Amino acid sequence: MTPDTAPLDERRCLHLLAGAPVGRIVYTVGALPAVLPTRYRLDDDGSVVLQATAGSEFHRAVAGALVAFHADEVSSADGSGWSVTVLGTAEATGEGAATRATATPPAGQVTIRIHPEWVTGRLLPAAPAPHD
Repeated sequence: MTPDTAPLDERRCLHLLAGAPVGRIVYTVGALPAVLPTRYRLDDDGSVVLQATAGSEFHRAVAGALVAFHADEVSSADGSGWSVTVLGTAEATGEGAATRATATPPAGQVTIRIHPEWVTGRLLPAAPAPHD
């Protein structure tokens, strides 16, 4: 069954992303999909910015790669909410380098910036009440 959802424009998608504290980055490792929950920030230009351990498997896998980033908020009470996905190329900024809206990463960390190439989102309506 396909849920009845309403599409969101890019501006509304970015506004919703800016308020969510945690999202998931989707990338590949050895041609297999991997999903990692992460804290992030949204930069002024709409880029998704997160931190990673320098030289980690994750850092190596996403640097220069096309990735997806997803965040959502869904009510446990009625199932209403929103879902936003960003597709873009991930750029790894070297250890100790500051970026536009982020401070210099802590020692041993790098900044991963996902430049949005495609942004899509949906509003989820409340689930219908169950019939007794």
